[in-house]
Amino acid sequence: MQKAASSVLRDARRIVVKVGSSLVTNEGRGLDEVAIGEWSRQLAELARDGREVVMVSSGAIAEGMKRLGWTTRPREVHELQAAAAVGQMGLAQMYETKLRENGLGSAQVLLTHADLADRERYLNARSTLLTLLKLRVLPVINENDTVVNDEIKFGDNDTLGALVANLIEADALVILTDQRGLYTADPRKNPDATFVHQARAGDLALEEMAGGAGSSIGRGGMLTKIIAAKRAAGSGASTVIAWGREPDVLIRLVQGEAIGTLLEAQTPKQQARKQWMADHLQLRGAVTVDEGAALKLRQEGKSLLPIGMTAVEGDFSRGDVIAVRDPSGVEMARGLANYASAEARLLCRKPSSEFEALLGYAAEPEMVHRDNLVLTRPA
Repeated sequence: MQKAASSVLRDARRIVVKVGSSLVTNEGRGLDEVAIGEWSRQLAELARDGREVVMVSSGAIAEGMKRLGWTTRPREVHELQAAAAVGQMGLAQMYETKLRENGLGSAQVLLTHADLADRERYLNARSTLLTLLKLRVLPVINENDTVVNDEIKFGDNDTLGALVANLIEADALVILTDQRGLYTADPRKNPDATFVHQARAGDLALEEMAGGAGSSIGRGGMLTKIIAAKRAAGSGASTVIAWGREPDVLIRLVQGEAIGTLLEAQTPKQQARKQWMADHLQLRGAVTVDEGAALKLRQEGKSLLPIGMTAVEGDFSRGDVIAVRDPSGVEMARGLANYASAEARLLCRKPSSEFEALLGYAAEPEMVHRDNLVLTRPA
């Protein structure tokens, strides 16, 4: 049964907010201090309400263009990279200042799509972001446009927002834009266009409704937002597309007010993640556990600790999906490995207090965290 539109954001505890270049830079006229201050105030209020919030913000290239005195977006990659490098300084400084004024710590995180494609880098980024949230520090994320050619040429932060939502298993993605949401057609050209208040994320009809490129400042458009919502829905996160200058938009959304267009995920968050692991066909290896560990996994929903492992098979890396076998050798679960196979062999039957001496560093105490584990053969 679908949730009511008003409850999707009201019940969300972990939220990714994405804001576009045209809003951040006031259509390219420079960083909009008032607008960024307003979003920072609202983000701080959400944090005080016990929610975990991540901001994905465009604007580095647009701000760099302004600081360099350029009125049109350059085409040469090295000039785009230079603009991004110059603008990122101001963008990070502005968010840090405005968030601090509202009592909230911040951190700058620059990512590329390559960081999220490589499994080990993906898990490292995930661990960093979750640690920042645990420390009640708000991550401000942007693409690392200064070093990656294809991200400037083809990338957009709508996609990055969706990938970050997947990365941290967010409950919702909020895309703040210079439009009020999705219409059935371009309202500037079609007087019969009607507003879409709610739809199913991934519905192909939505892509037909969406227009093409966005503003001259940004690189996205409504189509990239529709596709981003489809991506986010893959991990169970619903998406709201709303006008970024709507008064108290974030606060009102989490209070249950229906603002903008809600594109609802059809699969609950945990079910989506665990179904992916259960269906994973390319198992890179397996670990065998003792009776005590098997009992904790099956009946208590605990994480798998290395002290309960008796054997390691295969050659796998951190982040690969592995099988967990009971003492008789039968697969009982699958999950994401926190350690590579060579490390796992060293950690078998060892308590977490010995990990640093064995590996030279201290990481997660679990071989597979309970959030990343699904039973395939319950008791």
